[in-house]
Amino acid sequence: MSDDPGSTSGPAHRTWWDRLGHMFSGEPRNRDELIEELRSAQTNGLLSVNTLTMVEGAIKVTELSVDDVMVPRAQIVMLAAESPLPDMLAAVVESGHSRFPVHGEDKDEILGILLAKDLLKYFGAAEHFDIRAILRPAVLIPESMRLNVLLEEFRLSRNHMALVVNEYGGVAGLVTIEDVLEQIVGEIDDEHDDEEEPELMHVQPGGDWLVSALTPIEDFNEQTGADFSDEEYDTVGGMVTSEFGHLPEVGEEVSIGDYLFHVTEADDRRVQGFRVVRR
Repeated sequence: MSDDPGSTSGPAHRTWWDRLGHMFSGEPRNRDELIEELRSAQTNGLLSVNTLTMVEGAIKVTELSVDDVMVPRAQIVMLAAESPLPDMLAAVVESGHSRFPVHGEDKDEILGILLAKDLLKYFGAAEHFDIRAILRPAVLIPESMRLNVLLEEFRLSRNHMALVVNEYGGVAGLVTIEDVLEQIVGEIDDEHDDEEEPELMHVQPGGDWLVSALTPIEDFNEQTGADFSDEEYDTVGGMVTSEFGHLPEVGEEVSIGDYLFHVTEADDRRVQGFRVVRR
C-alpha cells in the first residue's frame, strides 16, 4: 500500500491534492484560481456543495466592505434618550430587535446601545428609570472597513453590533455580526423574520415550471409527476448542481430523466432558480 495519504481515494483524489499542494508550495496565485481548485474539489466529491458555498463566501468576505451589507440609516430602529419608558417598550416590542442605538438631541449623537433585556428590571419601577445608566458603549466603524476585519473585531470585543459613520462623522448605517455571517453561510432566519413561506414553484402557461432551487425534491415530484430520489439531496438545487458537476451559471441547462433544467437565476455562490421542461 502506498504511503501517499491521497492514494486511498483514487486518481482523482491524488490529482486534486497534487494540484493543491503545488498551489501552496509555489508562488501565490490569484483568488480566481483558488476558487477554481475548490470547485474542482467539489466536482471530485471532496467537498459538498454547501461546504463549497461557505468557503467561497468566506473568500468573498475579504472583498466586501461594511457599506456593502449595512442597514441604511433610514431603516435603523433608534430610541431617543428622552422618550418615556412606555414609548421605548412599545418600540422594542414592535421591532422585535434585541439591541437599539440610543441617541441624544439628534440621531448623529449616539449615546450608547440599549439591550432589550436590560429593561426587564424596570417593569413596575418606571420612576427609577434612567436609560443612560444601562447603556452599553457604542462601536463606531467607517464605511470602508473590510468585513473580515469587522468579523475579527466582533470576535475579539464580543460585540454583535456596530454603527457605521460616514466621512463627516454622521451615522450612515448599522451592521450586525449576523449581516457578516450571512455573507458566508447564506440567509439566517430568526424568530422575528417573516414566517410566510414563499411559493417555490410556478406553472407557466405553456406547461413549463419556474422552480426555486430550494424546492424540496418531494414537492417537485408531487407537482410534476417525477420520481426523483431524495435520499442523497433534499432540494432540486442540490440535485441539479450535482448533475452539472459545478456551480452553473445563468443560461446553462442539463437533462435529468425526462426533465430539462435551464438555469434562470444564479450568482457566484449558488444556483437559485430553474425553468423546467418535461420532454
